[in-house]
Amino acid sequence: MGVAIRVIPCLDVHDGRVVKGVNFLNLRDAGDPVELARLYGEQGADELTFLDISASSQGRETTYEMVTRTAETVFIPLTVGGGVRGVDDVDRLLRAGADKVGINTGAITRPEAIDEIAGRFGNQVVVLSLDARREAGQPSGFGVTTHGGRQSAGLDAIAWCREAVDRGAGEILLNSMDRDGTTDGFDLEMIEAVRSVVDVPVIASGGAGTVEHFVDACRAGADAVLAASVFHYGTLTVAQIKEGLAGAGFEVR
Repeated sequence: MGVAIRVIPCLDVHDGRVVKGVNFLNLRDAGDPVELARLYGEQGADELTFLDISASSQGRETTYEMVTRTAETVFIPLTVGGGVRGVDDVDRLLRAGADKVGINTGAITRPEAIDEIAGRFGNQVVVLSLDARREAGQPSGFGVTTHGGRQSAGLDAIAWCREAVDRGAGEILLNSMDRDGTTDGFDLEMIEAVRSVVDVPVIASGGAGTVEHFVDACRAGADAVLAASVFHYGTLTVAQIKEGLAGAGFEVR
């Protein structure tokens, strides 16, 4: 067997509260991040991901404080993303208690940021977070978006994953904007396409609705599965997903 599949709840944080919408719109309050993190830790989550979607400077200070409170409460790896531009942001997040840092727009704007962060802190710290969607004009049929999926970055998503890994990204957090919050299932073709060009772990995100969806994502090549809505609103538990994965023959922790 290979490495165990990781199950990762994702918390989208806005001004210190967890929120969730569909395709990044109509955000609803889903609770206190530290309390939710503690709950997921007790449920058996392998890791947690925080995405700070407020990104104002005031929101940023709130995030550092929240990361510290979470790291003191929950003892599983913590990935934090949102508004990360370079080495200084990563340094502050790691000091606050993050284990890994997600970089998205900051890497699109200045790809060298990936080299710099990996060079200073190691590949294992750098998670390329990308919001991708089907885009007819791109060679692979998948394009990269920014601004919560509203703008095309003019990049081919599959080529961008390959470049990011060449530059030092140690993991890919692959979020399907077409599927985000829909609970219709992961974009399996996109997972397969990324899997075929990178040798680092791929985290599938966007669209989880049933246990079978998580199994399908792992069959398509995901090393980890990430979800928000199904956890926040109690549709599924971490244990149910692990049970389903184990039943399908995957190793879980």
